[in-house]
Parts: sequence; structure tokens; C-alpha cells
Amino acid sequence: MKLHDVAVVGATGLVGRAMVTVMEERKFPVNRLVLLASERSVGHEIAFNGKPHPVHKLEPDRFKHIEYALFAAGATVSSTYAPVAAVKYGAIVIDNSSSFRQDEKVPLVVPEVNRKQIFKHSGIIANPNCSTIQMVVVLKPLHDAFKVKRVVVSTYQSVTGAGKRGYDQLHDELAGRQPKEKKFPHQIAFNSLPHVDIFFDDG
Repeated sequence: MKLHDVAVVGATGLVGRAMVTVMEERKFPVNRLVLLASERSVGHEIAFNGKPHPVHKLEPDRFKHIEYALFAAGATVSSTYAPVAAVKYGAIVIDNSSSFRQDEKVPLVVPEVNRKQIFKHSGIIANPNCSTIQMVVVLKPLHDAFKVKRVVVSTYQSVTGAGKRGYDQLHDELAGRQPKEKKFPHQIAFNSLPHVDIFFDDG
């Protein structure tokens, strides 16, 4: 079995840590695992297959000899580093942010629905928002059988979608503490905010 060199960008965040955990659980054949994050995370370690792996500062040359780069650090980081760093060095980027979801040159893939689109990439593969992924997995067999014409959707997103800062703010508020760092402009405990991510002016 061929082993692969893999980088995880945003490795210390909730999604990045989940990516590392899933690779371990699924026994993904990793040769070298490079964990990347912002400067404040340098020096941290994350366990993978029973061994501690250090977190390095995200810099373009960290993608040398990387085959797969999993991005879980938000749209700004993805748009800055994915095309001009990771792809430039030959990595295939799998991006979890909203950065490339509207880009017609980047396949938007849910493997259970359109896995063949994976092979049409030019270096970057995107995935939809978490609520969309779950929805289309259910809609695909219905569409195949009956041809779905229209879908009306309302979503209620977890604070974990805002990353560790959102989770920490909720945790502090539920414990009756003043949050050390606020991700949301208002209290989020026992509350909801009518806005997630960015709004696209699509009419």
C-alpha cells in the first residue's frame, strides 16, 4: 500500500483536529503528516497513530513534497495559500472553506453524490457547507427516482461552525463566565443569530 504525505491546515481548530482523528480512525495510509496553523499554535502537539506531531507555522514552503493538503482554516487562509502555495508545490488541495464553492473551475464534491467530479480538478477540490452535504446525500436518491424540481431550505447552524472561538464563547456563557474572547457580537448561549458565514448577492 502506498503511503502519502499529507498536510492539515488549521490543524489546531475543531475541524482540523477532526480531520486528523478521521484519518487515524480510517487508517489512511500516511507517510508524513505535517500540521500547520497560525503562529500562536506553534509548539503545540497533536497525537496521530500514537505519536505526537508538532504544529508548524503556516508558510508556503511547508507544502514541498506534500501530496494532499486538507484546508480547515477558513476562506481567507484558503484563498491565500491553496492556489499559490499548496497547488504550486504540486499538492492536491481539499478545501473545507467557502472560498472556492462559487468557482466554476473547482469541482464541488460530495462523494456519495458526485464522486466522479473529483477527477476533474486542477489542483483544488471543494466541499459544500455541512448542512448542504447532509441534505444532498438524502436528495440524490429522491432526485434519481422522481426528479426533484425545487428545494426550500432553512438551516440552524451549530456554533462549532464558527470554530474553536465560537465553541469557547458558548462554553463560557453556559458556565456563567465572561468569555475570554468573543466570536459573536452578542451572547450566543440560549440565543440564535440570523446570519452565518457571508451573504452572496445572488438576487
